[in-house]
Amino acid sequence: MGANDYDIAVVGAGVAGLNAAITAARHGARTIVIDMLGAGGQVINVDRIDNFPGPAEGMSGFELGPMLQMQADEAGVEFALDTIDTISKTQGGFRIAGADLDLTAATVIVAAGSAKRTLGIPGEAEFEGRGVSHCASCDGPLMRGKEACIVGGGDSAFDEALALAPHASRVTIIHRGPRLKASAALQARAREASNIEIRLETVVEAIRGENGVTALAVRDLSTGQTSEIPCHGVFIYVGLEPNTAFLGETVALAADGRIVVDLDMQTSVPGIFAAGDVRARSVAHLAASAGDGVTAAISAIRYLAAEDIDEPLKHHASAR
Repeated sequence: MGANDYDIAVVGAGVAGLNAAITAARHGARTIVIDMLGAGGQVINVDRIDNFPGPAEGMSGFELGPMLQMQADEAGVEFALDTIDTISKTQGGFRIAGADLDLTAATVIVAAGSAKRTLGIPGEAEFEGRGVSHCASCDGPLMRGKEACIVGGGDSAFDEALALAPHASRVTIIHRGPRLKASAALQARAREASNIEIRLETVVEAIRGENGVTALAVRDLSTGQTSEIPCHGVFIYVGLEPNTAFLGETVALAADGRIVVDLDMQTSVPGIFAAGDVRARSVAHLAASAGDGVTAAISAIRYLAAEDIDEPLKHHASAR
């Protein structure tokens, strides 16, 4: 262990990663969190969080992210900004190499999260940042008095529709399936809003405009008819792609690209754990991701002890 820079390296600073780091550091492990964006991850842009224990009125990601970072700072967690390129096995642990960082750790917790999927249609890339967005809480004020569209039918889509509703003149939720995936509570809130419309079995085929988005070309899957929906901003929430490309063939991945783990969050490689929606069969719920992080950290601590390297942990804990 003495040759390693850290006991535990956590890749990803979202809810799963931060909870893992807090738990690990409180157990005395020398812990570093590495993320390309900083503490909070994607949750930092969520206007209202209802799927995490807290106030009855919910909280924003802007509140939750810094709160977790503060706890991590107080626990002694170190932070580094970087994009991880590879994780490889060494004689006594793992080497984590990034664009700038090159360090070693006895164990690794991968909590790199996921990236939003794109539609892959004409106009999507062209109008990125000019009407195409993935953050309603960021760009909602720009939609004041304008018509906005949300593409997707899950919780994220409905969360963002509700964030847009106070600003936009109309919000149209477009979902290609016959049934919505969002929670009943979010659906009820959306239906209570006078300016939110829901269109099912509808697929977006193109995003149109000149200097900015002006309309969506859509097709009704039940009738085959095509039409245009006036729209000045389109917000896309059609699922997530796990951020696992940097792992290569290091650990076993499921068919959807997520990391296969057991109940202890252990991957196919002893000493590498995974937590949050980057792991297979995750329910992609913030409370569950937090639990994943804690489980992964405890499992990593037990792994360290089993490897007869608990003495450095005890020494580190007593030094705080």
